Amino acid sequence: MPLVQISSKISPYWLPNGHFQSIYPALFRQVNGIKYFREKIVTPDDDFLNLDWSYAETAGKKSVVILSHGLEGNSTRQYITGMVKLLTRHGFDCLAWNFRSCGGEMNQTARFYHSGATEDLDAVVKYAFAKGYSDVRLVGFSLGGNLTLKYLGEQGVAIDHRIKNAIVFSVPMDLKACSLAIIEPRNQIYMRRFLNTLKPKVAEKARFFPERISLDNHQLVKTLYDFDDIYTARLHGFDDADHYYAECSSKYFVASIAIPTTIVNAENDPIVPFESLPVDVLRSHSTVTLLATKDGGHCGFRPARLTDEFYWSEKYALQFLTGL
Repeated sequence: MPLVQISSKISPYWLPNGHFQSIYPALFRQVNGIKYFREKIVTPDDDFLNLDWSYAETAGKKSVVILSHGLEGNSTRQYITGMVKLLTRHGFDCLAWNFRSCGGEMNQTARFYHSGATEDLDAVVKYAFAKGYSDVRLVGFSLGGNLTLKYLGEQGVAIDHRIKNAIVFSVPMDLKACSLAIIEPRNQIYMRRFLNTLKPKVAEKARFFPERISLDNHQLVKTLYDFDDIYTARLHGFDDADHYYAECSSKYFVASIAIPTTIVNAENDPIVPFESLPVDVLRSHSTVTLLATKDGGHCGFRPARLTDEFYWSEKYALQFLTGL
């Protein structure tokens, strides 16, 4: 599928750049009317995942959309709830799952989640199958988008036929490039926000797993790269941050994706440099389309009209998922 570029502007004039377009929705958007029903499932390693279900407003075919959030996000983030609200209005059940430690309570094992932990997404997909769904769609945002693409690439042509298609937004397909980009002075606001929750989680974990987690170097964590090098990599079986990034970046898996998939990234995304995307691979891909928007920021895509309840990303996802 070709690289598709959208030249028309998405965002309002009062959000003039990628930073404003990323930050405004996160701070000020409120999505009301979402009703979640929570389930807790046990993972193969005797941990748990919190799943939040929202069901279609009208009875239709038994289809479910599985939504994967971003770094330090959860099922209540506005980019998740906005998507859930629109999709449930149009006949889709939605399953917004929370990564380990992100569902309102700390998980039970020493490990957390990470950008390549596709075993957890696989557990969620299989749980949806067990619930009787024969039509499954995947939606991912940021880290959850990378996770989704890596999962699809790992499945390749052997992917279960019940998984129909996938769409992902603002995807850091090259984890090292994005980790280095977030260190830049202009991106400090994002890095501090992530570290403000990641570092306390590690400190809490260390009390329960002192043999696995040491706080000796806790004060050395100044960047996301430091955190991944000292904690993420070591806790999840990687040698260091570079090894983790090399093993988990979805750009190394996307060539094997065998179902219709769309990747939506804004050219002005402050966290994901557009040049880090594997454009050459995607240009000749038979089932994957890279949709490049001129604006939208990172998981933003707020439309220009104030009267629009739903964001551009949500409307586009609905169009893609339904094949309209």
